Amino acid sequence: MNTHRETVTGSIETDISPELVMQVLSDPRRIPQWASGFADRAEPDECGCWRVIKGDKTFPIEVVTLDPARTVDYLREVTPGKKGGAFLQVLPGPSGGSVIVMTLPVPPEISAEQTLTILEQELKQLTNLCASL
Repeated sequence: MNTHRETVTGSIETDISPELVMQVLSDPRRIPQWASGFADRAEPDECGCWRVIKGDKTFPIEVVTLDPARTVDYLREVTPGKKGGAFLQVLPGPSGGSVIVMTLPVPPEISAEQTLTILEQELKQLTNLCASL
């Protein structure tokens, strides 16, 4: 049995401040605005976690934000007892602004190249959303 799980990582540089990017990322209700392929809606649940609704599927996610490190992780159970998901870090840009780094797992039903394309689209949508605020 092969238990190797592949991931892809990409980044985007923007003039937007790290603080504004973190504000958007740490609000799960905004996920559908920049990751519409993942979520139609995100709602808080009674346990203090979040529910993501995509089409006719609903699943819980945990949002882990570490402000000093400028990281936001969106985690869900991928196999019994194992969590995985999207991992983001917002770095200060070398000449101001931000560098946003995201790592995603490659789902079994699509290729690493397709996953990287999705990741790049989501980063662009995230920067567009931040720029519109």
